[in-house]
Amino acid sequence: MRILILGGTRFLSREVARQAVARGHDVTCLARGESGPPVTGADFVRADRDAGASAYEELDGVWDAVIDVARKPQQVQEALAALSGRSSHWSLVSTASVYASNDTPGEDENAALVPALKPVDGVFPDPADNEYGAGKVACEELVWDLGPGNVLVTRPGLIAGPEDESDRFGYWPARVAQERSPVLIPDMAETMTQTIDVRDLALWLVTGAEDNRTGTYNTMGPSVPFGELLTLSTAAAGYHGSFRTADPQWLHEQGVAYWAGNESLPLWMPEGYEGFSTRSNAAAVAAGLELRPVEHTVRDVLTDEEARGLHRERKSGLSAARETSLLAALDALGSTGL
Repeated sequence: MRILILGGTRFLSREVARQAVARGHDVTCLARGESGPPVTGADFVRADRDAGASAYEELDGVWDAVIDVARKPQQVQEALAALSGRSSHWSLVSTASVYASNDTPGEDENAALVPALKPVDGVFPDPADNEYGAGKVACEELVWDLGPGNVLVTRPGLIAGPEDESDRFGYWPARVAQERSPVLIPDMAETMTQTIDVRDLALWLVTGAEDNRTGTYNTMGPSVPFGELLTLSTAAAGYHGSFRTADPQWLHEQGVAYWAGNESLPLWMPEGYEGFSTRSNAAAVAAGLELRPVEHTVRDVLTDEEARGLHRERKSGLSAARETSLLAALDALGSTGL
């Protein structure tokens, strides 16, 4: 097949390109090229999609499938205008952030969505950080309205795996691999986490193009309690130290961030997000989504973390100094270790 990837040089889209090439397809990646070189075996067209319709001028011929990972509706609209008539299948990577509510476990693709980002004078503004879901809803609406007819919309949650630059999932196996004891954790052992391995998601997208798969699917990994994820990380790293459990409200009062980002405890979420990591992936699994065991993802992520440096500066997680300070504060309160 001739497959065009709008992206192809960063994490998910790079893994899609890698797997598509490995399966024998003729792959072209269109991107700015600032995230790294294209994978070996793929053609590369350097273009900035913010430039509008001109970004697609160097693309020749027709495509059996287009795979788009864009978060900006304007980019999606312009790509569809330029290319939908030259492709028989269009795949959009959306997000679970399109859902309006995160408080109900087990919801499927029929759950209510946030309102779509709207164009202003016919042009979509770039989504602000708090408009990520709204921007993706607009992208979904565009592909259904302007796409070639055979459309696949994929809604993943947290994506993890080697080369993940967000540092969210990787924080925990990397942290226990450092052998600094104790490790500060939020009191959330039974709270669910839900992660899909980037390689499984990439394979779903490539086989979706091959099989002309259509529809909208939650492509989530298995729901795993945080305590189990921590146990898997400990086993992979061979950690023999202890853990210090802190009350979530106390952590919040100390300014520790939820979920991701600077001085955060990754994967920790506030109350009201009980459905965030328990969405149903039944439709995708029935349609062919294959998921590797979580322990395999943990192992491979740890290997990647070790290669990149366990003590490097991270985009998500607590710094050593901040963790030490919080542990000292807990000691002053007389908290016990678990």
